[in-house]
Amino acid sequence: MYSYNEWQWILFFFCYCFFGWIFESSYVSLRKRHLVNRGFLRLPMLPLYGTGAVMMLFVSLPVKDNLILVYFSGVIAATLLEYATGWGMERLFKMRYWDYSNQRFQLHGYICLSSSIAWGFLTIFLTEVIHRPVERLVLGIHPVLAEVLVIVIGLAFAADVIESTRAALDLGRALEAMTRVKAEMEEVQGQIALLKSELREHLELKAAAVHEEAAQHVEEILAEATSRMSGVRESSAALAEYLEGKHQKARETAEKLLAAREELILMAKRHRQEGSCPSRLHSFYRRGILLGNPTAFSEKYREALRELREWVKEKENVAGEEDDELRF
Repeated sequence: MYSYNEWQWILFFFCYCFFGWIFESSYVSLRKRHLVNRGFLRLPMLPLYGTGAVMMLFVSLPVKDNLILVYFSGVIAATLLEYATGWGMERLFKMRYWDYSNQRFQLHGYICLSSSIAWGFLTIFLTEVIHRPVERLVLGIHPVLAEVLVIVIGLAFAADVIESTRAALDLGRALEAMTRVKAEMEEVQGQIALLKSELREHLELKAAAVHEEAAQHVEEILAEATSRMSGVRESSAALAEYLEGKHQKARETAEKLLAAREELILMAKRHRQEGSCPSRLHSFYRRGILLGNPTAFSEKYREALRELREWVKEKENVAGEEDDELRF
């Protein structure tokens, strides 16, 4: 059952990528009540399922006659794969594509006990039920045709992985830039509010002091007018110096905002310069990553991700198939 060559192993991988996509897309589509192309890629493939299935088959090879060992080998292998994949994708793409944080006995949200237990039973179900007809199908393909299929599907798969990775990296950079710009805007608003407050307080204190002193020494106002004018000029000069410092800091922050905005504009220009067709292709991939993974989230960039999703949905509803749809 397990005497396969490298071409057959790769075909098994592609088959289980496709079966995983059918399962995930059907499940999510039923929950969302509309068709969802589930997954990281735009092809009907989920590499995590394909890799997991091949790994389950591979680790069960030495113990295939013992269901208990098959179960635990599947638990260990699939859990390690799930943790490594979740950790790596979040570090690379700034998003978490699944999360078990609300589950009991979970580790960093990437794995949980209930999921690991399910992986073990799925390994038995895979090896004893699902894999037998898949095996007959793959082994029934002529070796030459198998090689051709692997090459053709492999090229399409590789191109899809490259484009999806580019789109995910761009999305991660956009989330970082949006979050940074928003934080700096809030900082500017806080500085402006503080400046207004300090200025108002300074002027009120100055006016109160002048009023109190004038009430107490009305008869001396004319005599001391010259000296007071000098004091006012000195206070005005000090106040002007203080305000200049505050305005300088505000200008520096505004320059940071402009730099961040320029960065976003350059990102958009880079895609536009690639031509209208590639730009539509990149838009297709970015739209798929945002809408095809409704459970994906980012704790650090939560607000930016929410705004991007809302923007994409609005463009989908309003703009239809316009050439500039979803370019950012």
